[in-house]
Amino acid sequence: MPPRDPADPRHEREHDPALVPVPQPRDPADPRQWCAVAAAWLGRDRPEAALEAARRALDLDPRSESGADWGYRLASLAFERLGRDAEAVAAAEEAVRLAPGSWAARMRLGAALRRVPGRWRESRAQAARAVRYAPEEPDPHVLAGDLALLRGEYDLAETAYREALRRLPDHPGARVNLGLTRLRWERPRAHHDPAWPVDPRETGRARRALERWSRQTRILLAVALVVVCAAEFGFGLASVARIGGGLVPLAVLAITLRQAHRVRLWSYVPRMLVRDLWLGMSISITLVAVAAYVAAVATLPAEAPPLLSGPAPGAPGVVWAGLAGLVLLNGTALLVLRVLVEAWRGRPIRALAEFAAAAGDRTARRDVNVTLWLVAGRVWSVPVAVVVAVVVLDERSWAPVALVVPLALGWARGRAGTAPGLARALASDHGLAAALALSASASVLLGAAGAAPALGLVTVGEWAWWAGIALLAVPMAIFAARSVRAWWRGAPGPWRASLVMCDGCGSRLPGDAGPPVGLSGEVRAAFTYARGVVLAYADPSGPRALAVGAVSSVGPSGELRLIAASDAWEAAERDPRVAVFVADPLDRRFWAEVRGIAIGDTEADLLRITPKEVVVGEYPGRHQGRAHRG
Repeated sequence: MPPRDPADPRHEREHDPALVPVPQPRDPADPRQWCAVAAAWLGRDRPEAALEAARRALDLDPRSESGADWGYRLASLAFERLGRDAEAVAAAEEAVRLAPGSWAARMRLGAALRRVPGRWRESRAQAARAVRYAPEEPDPHVLAGDLALLRGEYDLAETAYREALRRLPDHPGARVNLGLTRLRWERPRAHHDPAWPVDPRETGRARRALERWSRQTRILLAVALVVVCAAEFGFGLASVARIGGGLVPLAVLAITLRQAHRVRLWSYVPRMLVRDLWLGMSISITLVAVAAYVAAVATLPAEAPPLLSGPAPGAPGVVWAGLAGLVLLNGTALLVLRVLVEAWRGRPIRALAEFAAAAGDRTARRDVNVTLWLVAGRVWSVPVAVVVAVVVLDERSWAPVALVVPLALGWARGRAGTAPGLARALASDHGLAAALALSASASVLLGAAGAAPALGLVTVGEWAWWAGIALLAVPMAIFAARSVRAWWRGAPGPWRASLVMCDGCGSRLPGDAGPPVGLSGEVRAAFTYARGVVLAYADPSGPRALAVGAVSSVGPSGELRLIAASDAWEAAERDPRVAVFVADPLDRRFWAEVRGIAIGDTEADLLRITPKEVVVGEYPGRHQGRAHRG
C-alpha cells in the first residue's frame, strides 16, 4: 500500500496532534513539569489547557524561581492565542522582569506587543534585543521580519527571513513570509502604519468614511449626468437639464460634509493616502470626476456627439465625450487597473518557489493557490493587450507577440520547479487550471492568426483570430464566477487580498515557548564556592578575560550575579554575549563554562547573566573517563 501523502486532508485528520493526549506530570509538585505540559498543549493548539497548566506551574512557584520566565512565557503565548492581548503583554513583561537577559522572554514580549495598537515600536525594540541576544536562533529573525513585512519594509523583511533560513532551512514561517515579500504583499490594513501611536480601528473608521464619500459621490455624478443627458438629448429640456445638473454639486457638498464629520483623524489622512495606493487613487479620481462633471454640464452640447457613427465630431465634441467618459467609466477603469496592477506586482514565480518549499503547511497551500491565480491574471492580460494593440493599430502582424505566453509558462514551470504543492493546487482547482490552459491556447491561436496571412492561409488566420478572442472571454468568466462564489460564501477569493502571513503556522512551537537553560547541582555548587571565576567578553581590541574572584550569588533559576569592573559593564553594553568559566573548587576534576547574556543591574550594582548554554569538561588525568554533564 503506498504511503499517504502528508498534505492529504485525511492524513491530517488521522494524525491531528490535538487528538493525541498529553501525559500528566510524574511529579505534580514540580512546576517545570507543569510547564512542559503547557508547552505540549500549545503544540496541540489547545491554549485553554495550556493556560491552565501554566497557571498550575506559577501557583506552585509564585516567584517562578525553578522555571525562571518559562511559566510566564507559556501563559503569555496561551493568552495571545485566546485573543487576550492585554493579559499576554502583562505575562510577557513579567517574564522579562524575571529574566532580562532571556532572548526567549524578549521575543515573547515583542510578539505580544505587536498586537497592541500604538506599541509597534516597542515590539520592534524587543525583537531587536532578541536578535542581539541570540543571533544563532531563527525565531527572533522571523519576528523581526514579520514586523518589517507588516510595515511594508520588504528589503528588511527579506534580509531577516534569509537569516532565519540560514539557521533553519525548513522554517515554515520564514519560507511563507519570504514568499510574501517576493509578492510585495500588503496587509489588509494597508492604510495604517503600525508605528503610528493610534488605534488602527480609528484610522479604519476614517478610511471607511473616505471610501463612502468617494463611492457615493462618483455614483451620484454618473447617475446625474445620465439624467442630464437624457433630458437634453432625449426630451430637449436644455434649461431644465442645465439647472438640475448645476444643483448636483450641492448634493456632493452635503455628502462631503456628512462624511467629513466621521473622519476624526485628519492629521493622518495625507499619510493614509500615501500608504494605501488604491485609497489615494480613489480619492484622486473622485476629485477629477467632480471637476469633469462640472465641465461637462457647463459645456453640454445641443446634440450628442456621433462617436460611433456619422461624421467625425469636432474638437469640442471629443472633449465633452472625454469628460463624460471620466464621469461614467472611472469606477470601471479603476477596477480594471487594480486587477492588472495586483496581477503584475511582485515576483510570483519566486514566491511560488518559497511557498512550495513549505507546501505541507495550510497557509502555504492557500498562498500557492492565490499566487497561481495572480499568474493566471498575468497570462490572460498579455493576449488581451495584444488584441487591443492590433485593433488600435489596425495591424495584425503584431499578433504573434502573444506566443510569448506559452514560452513564459514553460520558463515559469522550470523556475518554480515541479513541487507537489503546485501540481496539487492545479489538480484541486479545475477553474484555475482551465483559466491557465485557455489563456495559453488563446495566445497560440492569436499568434497563428498573425502568422497565417504570410503563409497564404487567410481564412485559417481569420478563424484563429476570432477563436482566440472567444477563448479569452472564458477565463474572465471563470474568474468572475469564482470571485462571486467566494464573496457569497465569505471565503478566500482568487485575489491578492486573500494572501495571508504565516503567524505561528506549522506544528513546530516557536522558540519563545522553549525551556530555559538551568544549571546542574554540581555546576551550581562550583559557582557558589569557587574563588577563581573568570569572565570573558568581547572588546574592540579583541576577546578579553577578567578575573572576577567570586560569583556574588546564583539565582534559583541559574542566573549568575557578578561583581565586575566598569570595563566589563561597558563591554556588556556593546555586546551582551559573555562567557563565565569556573573550576571545581574541591577536587579540580572538571571545569564549567556558562555562555549567556549579561545585563547590568544598576540598583544592585551587579551583572546579571542569564545562561544560554552550559558546557562541562574534565581536566586530564585519572578522571578522563568521567561522563560530561551540563
